[in-house]
Amino acid sequence: MEFNNLTVEIEKPIAIVTVNRPKVLNALNLETVDELAAAFAMLDANEDVRAIIMTGSGEKAFVAGADITEFRGKTAPEMFPFAKKGHDAARIMESMGTPIIAAVNGFALGGGCEMAMACDMRFASETAQFGQPEILLGLIPGMGGTQRLARLVGLGIARELIYSGDRITAQRAYEIGLVNKVFPADQLMEETKKFALKLAAKPSHALKMAKLAMNYGYDLSLDNALMVETQCFAQCWSHPDLEEGVGAFIEKRKANFHPE
Repeated sequence: MEFNNLTVEIEKPIAIVTVNRPKVLNALNLETVDELAAAFAMLDANEDVRAIIMTGSGEKAFVAGADITEFRGKTAPEMFPFAKKGHDAARIMESMGTPIIAAVNGFALGGGCEMAMACDMRFASETAQFGQPEILLGLIPGMGGTQRLARLVGLGIARELIYSGDRITAQRAYEIGLVNKVFPADQLMEETKKFALKLAAKPSHALKMAKLAMNYGYDLSLDNALMVETQCFAQCWSHPDLEEGVGAFIEKRKANFHPE
């Protein structure tokens, strides 16, 4: 599959999705959002891909936000599909079985911060900046920011960032729990690839079950969430990885997990 605004590199067992619009700091237009949805769905169906990295081209931006040039003169009915497509792409990313790590190499603002939050984890360079500056345009976040940010950092801090439109550093993002790890800029991709390879070596079916249990149990009551966990736990017995993992542990050898 060919893309106009992305590059997709498969380095088995990982893949790297790069938003490639450097002239506009990798800003998201409608075509790019559609391509992200298609790229991640394609990679999730690829049995050779066990972990995915999302990043931005160049050294300045992960994704600097939405392409504001597409906003001017638009009506509410015209902009509704843009937000909806953003939601659809993000939901594909967070609900797919393959884990995604955002390698945030610069600005992750507006829609860029929202796409990063749809990834399973966020690794950032020391020069990265995060924010939801939509309020400065007379807008609110439209690709999940009002919901995912609060779930990651708490309602109080999410309100502070969304109401003010302020940017924060990578270190501050780490302190509030928005970012998992911070690295020097020249080490970001190396360290992110290292961790992606670590995930790729894990049993993929168990990773999918863990992700499903956390995604669908998070907003439920504890009793209902524990039932989701129980079902996902039991599903692990339907896959040969379980027998292999237990056998390897008992026999004191390295497990050879199923490639899918």
